[in-house]
Amino acid sequence: MGAVGIIAEYNPFHKGHAYHILETRRRLGEERPIICVMSGSWVQRGECALTDKWTRAALALQGGGDLVLELPLPWAVSSAEGFARGAVEILKATGVVDTLSFGSESGRLEDLKRVAEALEGEEYRIALHKELDKGVSFAVSRQKAARKVAGCQAECLRGANDSLGVEYLRAAEGTLSAVAILRQGGSHDSHCPEGDFASASYLRERLRQGEDTTRWLGVEEQKMLKRAGLARMENIERAMLSCLRQMKEENFADLPDSGAAAGFPARLVRAAERAESLEQFYALAKTRCYTHARIRRLALWAFLGMTSDNRPASGPSYLRVLGMTDRGKALLREMKASAKLPVLTKPAHIRELGQEAKSLFALECRGTDLFGLCLDKIKPCGMDYTTGPVIL
Repeated sequence: MGAVGIIAEYNPFHKGHAYHILETRRRLGEERPIICVMSGSWVQRGECALTDKWTRAALALQGGGDLVLELPLPWAVSSAEGFARGAVEILKATGVVDTLSFGSESGRLEDLKRVAEALEGEEYRIALHKELDKGVSFAVSRQKAARKVAGCQAECLRGANDSLGVEYLRAAEGTLSAVAILRQGGSHDSHCPEGDFASASYLRERLRQGEDTTRWLGVEEQKMLKRAGLARMENIERAMLSCLRQMKEENFADLPDSGAAAGFPARLVRAAERAESLEQFYALAKTRCYTHARIRRLALWAFLGMTSDNRPASGPSYLRVLGMTDRGKALLREMKASAKLPVLTKPAHIRELGQEAKSLFALECRGTDLFGLCLDKIKPCGMDYTTGPVIL
């Protein structure tokens, strides 16, 4: 039996994530190793991660993972489809993963597969374009179009985990089997904990306010996070506003999902000129069609100096190890023969790769350097070159 892949941000790793790993092993076998593909310094919602990626990788290993691989920056801060495709490509490239496990609000894998299949068809694409022409957001258009094709099964797209799960299934079609683990506790962005389970967004808010979260994280886990230092978008607000105020329409048009064809960059320029805070920029730019999350990602891409060209259609160009256990080391030995992409266990290994991989790694380094400004105690540049994988 091969390894099991899990895609996550672990922002932060909490008891719900530990349950997911535990239940995955219960259903698929204790002997099966688990590879986690995890976002690095920045996350899909267009914000900084709560703390650095090595601390989060260590928590994932303590929570039951065996090997943590980094999801490169251009896919980590993409829409659900781009995020899923980049992460699944990482898992497939290991050559040792044959099963994908993901959290799900419904736990109904067959329904999710049916919707994933529907989203690949011409009937869905036609319905989607019709809905988008009405000027509503992609998420709303997607759900309405999917419902026309898949019926009531498309209701699963209302759940954040189920919606992302559908994208995982689309990306993994014909290559990986899948298992959907029923999510425990409140919804994705719930601010009401349920027993020992709380959402990551609730925990980030409590931690940044200095409150006790040990019931949902664990005592040692909370200590690790606080020792590492917590990152806040407020610490780079002026820097981001400065960047946004210098952007011209053509600069915004170079960003992915920028809405250039619809003239949206002009709106972004006006919002940047008027905004006195990031939240005000997001509010001024938001429309029925362009959601808050999409605008946060656009602002972040601008701040990180990234363009559409930084996300190659060919996918990630290497597998970077952030952490491993003894079982993870054994997996790496297998991957020497099976991996379809170069495996980086030391930063110096990037020097042996081609220009595309070097450019991607340089972009990752810039992202980590700018993430260092989000911490209350600013970190120096170069951490990607001086920090090796966590070994437990």
